[in-house]
Amino acid sequence: MKIGVLALQGAFVEHISVVQRLGAEASPVRLPDELDELDGLIIPGGESTAILKLMQSFSLIQPLRELAKGGFPIWGTCAGMVCLAKEISHGDMETLAAMDIVVKRNAFGRQVDSFETELMVPALGDKPFPAVFIRAPVIENADSRVDILARLPDGTAVAAKQGKLVVTAFHPELSDDPRFHRYFLEIVNSH
Repeated sequence: MKIGVLALQGAFVEHISVVQRLGAEASPVRLPDELDELDGLIIPGGESTAILKLMQSFSLIQPLRELAKGGFPIWGTCAGMVCLAKEISHGDMETLAAMDIVVKRNAFGRQVDSFETELMVPALGDKPFPAVFIRAPVIENADSRVDILARLPDGTAVAAKQGKLVVTAFHPELSDDPRFHRYFLEIVNSH
């Protein structure tokens, strides 16, 4: 199994490390031809505007849209969630428009408002997941075809799945818990 990690900006090195620790092959992706022969792709956290502009510059938008439409497994964390969303509230950014969600960027405020919390994610089992939120987005609205995987105690949706697409508002690669990466690898394996 070979997982690509979009390596234009953001926390791609950390994702590659976790995927490799779980025994799968992982490689950085910067150009369209590097998408060939991948079994899945992770779009990491970082700065969503920069990542989307770089995707445009490196001619990745259309190939990624086609892969997503074709049922290819893609996981977006934090900024990656913004990239996969159909719509960004209070903005007119061009995204991959792959997942039927409306996302609000920087929903918790600035960098100093970042936080960690124990999050119940039933798809990962009964043990809470240590979720790291850094200038995180949230899911404001989701189509009925989208399964919400996790919510904060106030009901705010912060993780979801639609087909083979997965998004998390937080950064699983920054915790010592590999369960979310294992969950994505299981989705890839079933593809």
